[in-house]
Amino acid sequence: MNDQSPSVEQTRTTGARGLRPALRDRQMSMIAIGGVIGAGLFVGSGAVINKAGPAALVAYAIAGLLVVLVMRMLAELSVAAPRTGSFASYASRELGSWAGLAIGWLYAYSWSVTVGVEAVIGGALLHGMLPAVPDWAAALVFMLVLAGSNLIAVRAFGEVEFWFALIKVVAIVAFIGLGLLAICGLLPGVPAPGGANLFEHGGFAPNGWYAVLPALLVVSFAFSGAEVVTIAAGEAMRPAEAVRRAVRTTMVRILVFYIGSIAVIATLLPHDAAGITESPYSAVLDRLGIPNAGLIMDVVVLVAVLSCLNSGIYTASRMLYALAGNGEGPRVLARSNAAGVPVPAVLVVALAGLTTVAANYFVSTTAIFDFLVDSSGSVIVLLYLTIAVTQLHSRARAEREGQHLPVRMWGYPYVSWAVVVALVAFLVLMVVDPTTRHSLLLTLSVAAVAVTVGLLRQKRQVPPRS
Repeated sequence: MNDQSPSVEQTRTTGARGLRPALRDRQMSMIAIGGVIGAGLFVGSGAVINKAGPAALVAYAIAGLLVVLVMRMLAELSVAAPRTGSFASYASRELGSWAGLAIGWLYAYSWSVTVGVEAVIGGALLHGMLPAVPDWAAALVFMLVLAGSNLIAVRAFGEVEFWFALIKVVAIVAFIGLGLLAICGLLPGVPAPGGANLFEHGGFAPNGWYAVLPALLVVSFAFSGAEVVTIAAGEAMRPAEAVRRAVRTTMVRILVFYIGSIAVIATLLPHDAAGITESPYSAVLDRLGIPNAGLIMDVVVLVAVLSCLNSGIYTASRMLYALAGNGEGPRVLARSNAAGVPVPAVLVVALAGLTTVAANYFVSTTAIFDFLVDSSGSVIVLLYLTIAVTQLHSRARAEREGQHLPVRMWGYPYVSWAVVVALVAFLVLMVVDPTTRHSLLLTLSVAAVAVTVGLLRQKRQVPPRS
């Protein structure tokens, strides 16, 4: 069934005029999983545990619940009308073209910068494993190879991401399995820790419950990427089913991959253990006596980084393509080749990524690189807020018009408004926290430019009423 050519109806429902629905169910499933499991889980979780102690589990649970709710809201929008532009298209429809243009370009900008950052991180990782390979050369090769795979066909992207995600899943499942054996005292030579690491060493919240708040910010950014599957739905063979399945299993994936693995780390290691901030997973494997633990985790993290780079090129290029198709970007970006690949958009994203790489390696000051990273760092919170507001508008309109929605947000409108309040609270917390204030202010500055351009464009398009 999955090998059949896409029908005319499939092509029509994608809403992507020159794209081809070619992503199979198994690829969409792994894209959804890969979107949740990023390098932030393997590396950033150590800093969260170090700051908050075992109470980091609370931070992951709260942030995970918020992501599940936002994804449910996005599913309500996406299942009814799967589009490559996803939330940007829905924002244009419900809030005005200025909103779709602003959030779409912010999102594409954020991913384009992320592509370059991930290439830099990947280059450093490979250089650490193979010192003879210059880090800049490795970063360049990663960029060129994955941009090349994105230029071949969407199926090539899907297949590469399938294997990247599969490696990440196998690694985490194996890690949790070994951890559970150790916790139960079933691993030879490793005594069961009991609850010592959870409730001793200062208690469950050794630095106080206030420490959970800044940890919550770090955790929230680690979940970014869950929305990628709704963009890929525009090129899926069965888009509505793919989005519905991905959102339905989001909670399970967060519980297993994030909360499950964090629980293993917090149970097996004290929050202030040596090496936990650098590589918590390696520290646990060392504790269990697994040989070459550091090398194993370096390989897994490299795969996670390359997966993010691959997804970034795809996601940003499709967003640019959708924006151009809506008249919210240069018309050349709406072109695609015979294979359904938006070549100009992919090349623009690759060029932006290479610019970020060059800013890191070949510019004498880090000011440009730091600006790019900081100014795109808080886009995910603005994205979630846009999705929530869009869903509120869309649902109200659907109920006025008597539309049937295949997927509906739980507890509307109360839960939807609770999500909006929570996201606004996140923004306030980011202003208060000195570690995130600078990034937020830069992101808001870039957002202000995007909104201004969107409003001016909308004003020129819509004549004033007499």
